[in-house]
Amino acid sequence: MLSWGLWWTAVRPRTLSLSLTPVIVGSALAWYEGAAIAWAPLLVAALCALLIQAGTNLFNDASDAERGNDGPDRVGPLRITAAGLATAAQVKQAAWALFAVALLGGLYLVLHGGWPILALGLASLLAGWAYSGGPRPLSYTAWGEVFVIIFFGLAAVGGSFYLQHASLSFVAVAVGFSLGLQAAAVLLVNNVRDLESDRRAGRRTLATLTTTESAHWLYGVMMLAPFPILAVVLGASELGPVWLALPWCLWLVCCFWQMRPNPEMNLQLARTAQSQVLLGGLLVIAFVAAMR
Repeated sequence: MLSWGLWWTAVRPRTLSLSLTPVIVGSALAWYEGAAIAWAPLLVAALCALLIQAGTNLFNDASDAERGNDGPDRVGPLRITAAGLATAAQVKQAAWALFAVALLGGLYLVLHGGWPILALGLASLLAGWAYSGGPRPLSYTAWGEVFVIIFFGLAAVGGSFYLQHASLSFVAVAVGFSLGLQAAAVLLVNNVRDLESDRRAGRRTLATLTTTESAHWLYGVMMLAPFPILAVVLGASELGPVWLALPWCLWLVCCFWQMRPNPEMNLQLARTAQSQVLLGGLLVIAFVAAMR
């Protein structure tokens, strides 16, 4: 039997905040726009988001090992299937178990939010599997970053906003797109780091189809575009505390510009995920401050 510590490593805890942050921000935005927070749906939605991301990561761990993508020259963190610490069947069973629990939680959310939440939940589960499963996984195409923007930004913020507000606003879409951009930047760092091994495995990610310089520019756009977007939608003065995240994001862009594919990007990846937490947390503070 595998240890809990090994499973914890397999679900990639350093990036799980990417699914939790937009749920909290979407709920805070709904409160800012007049909704009374329903705490039970908020907590269940957060749990379901975490479970779906963790399950997606497990499917990716198993599928990449089966396709020979995580070889001995891998520069990223440990992958338990490729390392021989678990079989692909064991990891996929664990992934399906997490998806099943998320589905049960989703049934409760459907009772609260209706058919739009049902459609969103089923789409999220299907996308989580399709990211690494099937004959043409999304993770092997240039659409990975788009997938992240949709499900870790637009869907997560919009869905949690809808759960609380029973509607969808343009502001929620803009906030979701902004958080999704920074989540996509995490995947971009991951794919630039794995550039050579991905090419050998036949993966045609966005990073493999462009130059390193172009990837650096794209990372800068993903990290910095949220600030003018949010300033236009919310108002530069309303943004208030959110501007405090700008120096950190600028520093990360400068650091990434000097990097080439190597293990150093593991730290860059973690810091990029942290930037989304920082941006989301400051957005929540801004919403609370504006309500006073």
